[in-house]
Amino acid sequence: MKEELSIKKYIPLDKYWMIRMGVLDILNGKDDIKNILRKEKDINGDVQALFNVANDWQTKNEINVGESGTLFRYLQFAIWKLNLNKKLFKSGTLLKRKICDNPEIIGWPIAKLLGLDNGTSQWASAAILLGNKEVLKNPPYFLKITQEGLKHWKKRREKELIYDIKYDEILLKQAKTFLEILETRKTKFTPSNPDDYCFARAFSLITKEEGKKKFPAIQGHESNRLEEMEKCLQQFDNGEIVETNDHRVVQSIAMLGIAKNKKVKFSNKDCVSKSWPRFWDFIENNFPNMK
Repeated sequence: MKEELSIKKYIPLDKYWMIRMGVLDILNGKDDIKNILRKEKDINGDVQALFNVANDWQTKNEINVGESGTLFRYLQFAIWKLNLNKKLFKSGTLLKRKICDNPEIIGWPIAKLLGLDNGTSQWASAAILLGNKEVLKNPPYFLKITQEGLKHWKKRREKELIYDIKYDEILLKQAKTFLEILETRKTKFTPSNPDDYCFARAFSLITKEEGKKKFPAIQGHESNRLEEMEKCLQQFDNGEIVETNDHRVVQSIAMLGIAKNKKVKFSNKDCVSKSWPRFWDFIENNFPNMK
């Protein structure tokens, strides 16, 4: 099996961690996130949106969050909570996603916020970043990251230190599992968060029904991933062009194609840049015959 270091060079910044650190910086008048991202190469679409917001927040009232639902919800909650004179603009697939537009949610408890938008934890995370101190015994995966991130950010700031920079462990784990499957034809991989669904579904490690029960929020991502994966897997099986604008669907089916030694054509292969800018480099450098 290829060494982990040979995979890591293709893995981007952890967009969820960096967005949390960046939003805390932005709302507290810190410039560190701009300085960090300015030095990074090959940042994904959501982190690029964060960089753009960080540059515009202090001087503009109209802010473009790109396709990042996480960034949109965090900043929209802040605008409502802090009564800021700012308006957010979306682009790409985010324009079609149904997102709560009720400012009264700023007073809701965490449990109620977790019921919004197909059960995403992003509104609850926004509340925590903006001062909600409720504690859940078993928080959802991404809400736990928010709690840990806020604690980390505050602790480092109290010592006048910069926060840790993290790279995407979810993508790293999927990449390692993919290579493991190629080598051994088996794996003990278990999907632990919504972003694992497409990969796990492609390799028959989870069913559509299990995904709906375990990760209901995936119905409101760049696509309804429950339905999108079934449609695209059928196109894959039929040897057709896989028609999707969902980056995680493309990534998962591209890896499935390699595992089955089957070339795949996509209607929008470049959408992977939203989360994994060097995905095709990872594929082409390790599997040149699958270009």
